[in-house]
Amino acid sequence: MNCIVVDDELMSRMILKKVCEQVGGLKLVGEFSNAIQAIKFLNNNKVDAIFLDIHMPNFTGIDLVQTLKNPPKIVLTTSDRNFAVEAFEYDFVVDYIVKPIELKRFKKSVEKIIAARAKESNTKPVKKNQPTDVNTLYVNIDRRLVKIDISSIYVVEANGDYIKVKTEEKNYVVHSPLKKIEEKLPSESFLKVHRSYIINTNKIIDIEDNSVLIKQDVIPVSRSNRNELKRRLNLL
Repeated sequence: MNCIVVDDELMSRMILKKVCEQVGGLKLVGEFSNAIQAIKFLNNNKVDAIFLDIHMPNFTGIDLVQTLKNPPKIVLTTSDRNFAVEAFEYDFVVDYIVKPIELKRFKKSVEKIIAARAKESNTKPVKKNQPTDVNTLYVNIDRRLVKIDISSIYVVEANGDYIKVKTEEKNYVVHSPLKKIEEKLPSESFLKVHRSYIINTNKIIDIEDNSVLIKQDVIPVSRSNRNELKRRLNLL
């Protein structure tokens, strides 16, 4: 299993790295001193488990857990004994280790990860295009992760290497391909109607053959996407 360690304390990262090396079948592919670095890595890399500190400055371990759309199995590592109840409210949190971490206890966590993954593989059917339960989207702007309420987004517009995310409150310019944000938006509400535009179909005010009106924006609809838009709106 590929795993990463996220902890702002250097000594804790060193201990976790050492115990990872002593467990067969476990490969440490990254260690990070803050949650934002970890999220950037996870956006482009798949891992099976995260050993995650809870109390970190600015962006906590729980903030990270809530940010991930499809989180791997997570073992929370902390000096706080009073956080266990809240920790296990998240289905993908399989264990909770109180520091200092010992090899014997760490191995039990790895066994729980393996058991949880095996159970999931045997009982959970594979589904494509599952609607997401996540109501928020995090975008990287000027090295900061900005939280956006997905329901407030009405248009995403591509412009070269950037996209403009238009919401009820304000607009955000993000360095990202349109396809990447399309994958993070719930398909039941959002539709790519043009190579440069994704719209929230719930926000449509008016529709013509080749365009839709959302707020004050007239959005072109390509011929190839017209029928899908009509189907979504029960116009066929």
